[in-house]
Amino acid sequence: MGLIFNRNVRVTFFSGFNFTGRSLTFRRGVAVSNLGLFGFNNIISSFRLRNVVIPSQVTLVLFSGRNFTGNFRVFRGSQNIPDLRVFNFNNVTSSFIMVGFQITTSQIRTIQRTGKMPKDISVL
Repeated sequence: MGLIFNRNVRVTFFSGFNFTGRSLTFRRGVAVSNLGLFGFNNIISSFRLRNVVIPSQVTLVLFSGRNFTGNFRVFRGSQNIPDLRVFNFNNVTSSFIMVGFQITTSQIRTIQRTGKMPKDISVL
């Protein structure tokens, strides 16, 4: 896919419902293996997800475990999620992947099994 696709994506996580509380923003495609390093482990309740150039071309995968393990939820396309309780995923995210293209469920399972990211994804 290429890094160019990852420059146009943004996610802002919020500790409160309806985009309130503390926030944490990432402005390009990234994989974060431990949200605790940002003081954000298990506190995400809402988020805003965007690809500012091609709205449909963004994938966010939230994982309940560090290092892309545990249960996961996938969000494809630009969207605002005001309440993660709807997805039974409130206050459980410990790691995530956000990219400016589509990741399949099969690719996510491979990441979980091997710990290896697809090409062009920076891991923090």
